[in-house]
Amino acid sequence: MATHSDGILVSASGFSTPVQTSGHAVERVVKYLPADFYTEFLSDTARERKPSPIRGLFPLENKPGVISLLAGKPHDAMFPFKSLSFNIASPADPAQEQSISLSGKDLAAGLQYAPTGGLPRLLKWFIGLQALSHGRKSGEGWSLSIGSGSQDLIYKAVNTLVNPGDAVLVESPVYAGVIPMFKTLHCEQIEVETDANGVRSHLLRNILENWPVGKPKPKVLYTVPYGCNPTGMTATLERRKEVLQLAREHNFLILEDDPYFYLYFGKAARPPSYFQLELDEPEVGRVIRFDSFSKILSAGMRMGFASGPKPIIDAIDLHTGTANLQSSSLIQAITLALVEEWGYNNFFAHTQAVANFYREKRDVFESALNAHLSGLAEWSTPEAGMFFWFKLLLSPHQTPGVDDGDSEDLIRTKAYEGGVLALPGTVFLPSGRKTAFVRASFSLCTEEQVNEALKRLRAVLLKERGQV
Repeated sequence: MATHSDGILVSASGFSTPVQTSGHAVERVVKYLPADFYTEFLSDTARERKPSPIRGLFPLENKPGVISLLAGKPHDAMFPFKSLSFNIASPADPAQEQSISLSGKDLAAGLQYAPTGGLPRLLKWFIGLQALSHGRKSGEGWSLSIGSGSQDLIYKAVNTLVNPGDAVLVESPVYAGVIPMFKTLHCEQIEVETDANGVRSHLLRNILENWPVGKPKPKVLYTVPYGCNPTGMTATLERRKEVLQLAREHNFLILEDDPYFYLYFGKAARPPSYFQLELDEPEVGRVIRFDSFSKILSAGMRMGFASGPKPIIDAIDLHTGTANLQSSSLIQAITLALVEEWGYNNFFAHTQAVANFYREKRDVFESALNAHLSGLAEWSTPEAGMFFWFKLLLSPHQTPGVDDGDSEDLIRTKAYEGGVLALPGTVFLPSGRKTAFVRASFSLCTEEQVNEALKRLRAVLLKERGQV
């Protein structure tokens, strides 16, 4: 490992996506921020947290010839499980099933305590996945940790980086699941407006360039860049680059929450992730990425992983080591058996099938919107995820393109009484301000149910407008 003249570490192996120069592939050298760069980003709690006196020594058990009296691990001879087997749909032909079995050492690993960050083979598989999906390879100053779903890891990252009372940047509207995380810490949530193209980077720049003198600037920006929950937006390449530039200029980290990355079904090529795009920056290390298998394997398995600068991932692991020790070894072993059986090609075939499925669901829902709410609502067509975000025109005199209504009572009370359940947009705004927007999920309903739901919503809306 070498050190650049500006103090930035440089990968000696030169790992990165090859760059074409005069017809020849040249490996791009990846610079990454040094470990001590992140000291000022860690919360007071994270700085005070110490390694588990037991788990911190687990790696020493791997030395050949060592007899370990260290851990209080139960003897696997007393576990009643002898084998597990399950059937999965074949990615090549979903009508065909494949049988996978867990036994012997693989099952034993799933029944026993595991390293805090995850089973080594599964970690290795996920690192390979990040190389294929985002062009990021090992040896570039980043690492990866497995959690009980990405929500688990996001919560730990927030507590690792944010002190009570800190100002934080959040896209707005924002995933409702993170609002309580910041509220519990009494954070000042600075809302950065989004539109169909992602975070409105010029507004973010305005916020940061006009930040009060003497007040510490935010250390993090939270965003869901593909198929955002709730808005369904997918950030454009231009917006992503502008946000990355601002991260360097104003010294903040990007929390890239990306459960819908593999649910992209837009006509254009999927734009690169922040995690990939920072390879084009002067140095990497400002993006902490959260992946989830909830939408592509199983929501109930609670399988997710975080990728980012090693000092931050190490701090998250310290939190895990004291909070819940690790994510489920058994779920990891099942996941490992599946992905090793599939390999990367079949994994991508499966995720493409998932994306195609939700594209068809999207089309059905938009067709119903056009049939029942044309002229009564406004929306942009999502290119990923499983949500529509539409503005109700609550009055015949409402100005198009202006959010000047309040959907809450109509959606929470009147629509529900009319047989439709959705979410008023206000729950996705940290300030709780009024909005005419509504979030609707198109993931589960049949075509018949979608049309009936929007037909019922139309009737409620027409009554609200005094047109019935």
